Amino acid sequence: MTTQLQSVITCPECGFAKEETMPTDRCQILYTCTSCGARLRPKPGDCCVYCSYGSVECPPKQAEEED
Repeated sequence: MTTQLQSVITCPECGFAKEETMPTDRCQILYTCTSCGARLRPKPGDCCVYCSYGSVECPPKQAEEED
């Protein structure tokens, strides 16, 4: 399986969705919505904002699932 690097992150505050390129070498724990300015952090139990609010889990999590 090929690692997906694009994820649509949806702000839980305003509902704005934007496609972003995820970092491959780390989990991103902070994201600022470009529409309303909300600062998103991962939900409890998630490693990053993409696992919490994205359409695709982060690359490190995708790699875990391949094993």
